[in-house]
Amino acid sequence: MLMEPVTFSESGGIRYLHFGSELIQGAMRIRDPDEIYLEYNQQMMAWLLFLETKPGMRVAQLGLGTGALTKFTHRYCPAVKNTVVEMNPSVIIAARSMFSTPSDDRRLQTIMMDAKQFVRYDDYQNHYDAIQVDLYDAICDGPSASSLDFYQGCYNALKSPGILTVNLFSRHPSLDLNLNHIGDAFDNRVLLFPESHDCNVVAIAFKGPMLSVEWQDVSRRAKLIMEKTGLPTNTWVSGLNRENAHQENKLSI
Repeated sequence: MLMEPVTFSESGGIRYLHFGSELIQGAMRIRDPDEIYLEYNQQMMAWLLFLETKPGMRVAQLGLGTGALTKFTHRYCPAVKNTVVEMNPSVIIAARSMFSTPSDDRRLQTIMMDAKQFVRYDDYQNHYDAIQVDLYDAICDGPSASSLDFYQGCYNALKSPGILTVNLFSRHPSLDLNLNHIGDAFDNRVLLFPESHDCNVVAIAFKGPMLSVEWQDVSRRAKLIMEKTGLPTNTWVSGLNRENAHQENKLSI
């Protein structure tokens, strides 16, 4: 299979990843490589609002990019075992050599394969507490994995309770297609963040027992995460509250 070329650019202290075009596939602040620089990437850590990290917890990132999620989890969630699924070997090399992503160790495993195949493997069924999906190619005309079969595979790979976060394009026909498939796979238990400045929308999907919690309790959790990690979670709760119908009084999903 022909892999897309991996290229780089730098501006204002930020290093960018590209797949042979000007479209940005990821970014890193050079002086703070473990920071999650892009807003939508930050929001893909939203599973932290609902799941306590603990020894033996497993999180999978489908699509490596600059390794932003991998680096952050490796540093701030030391109890978590990370699995990265990336099919392009050049992306893996670039993440380690240009974006300070750590090499594999007892808490980090990199698997070079197609994410669509990965979620169908029997070995990974009911295996992960959280899965983060950020799968785009050089064209960036919507996620490169968007079928109902793929999202059903993500559901099956999650434990109960488990949470999926997905990066979607807000101003593209693929948005409705993906939301419909995520909703079908997760019994319509889906929340959306407000659109970020770069036209991305992050979806959060839930597996397991129904969740019913006061927003003030979610806000307290968000504040704790911000204090421990520096993630700008102070805006997350109000954004989720406004963006999702029938969730005004309390979060019930």
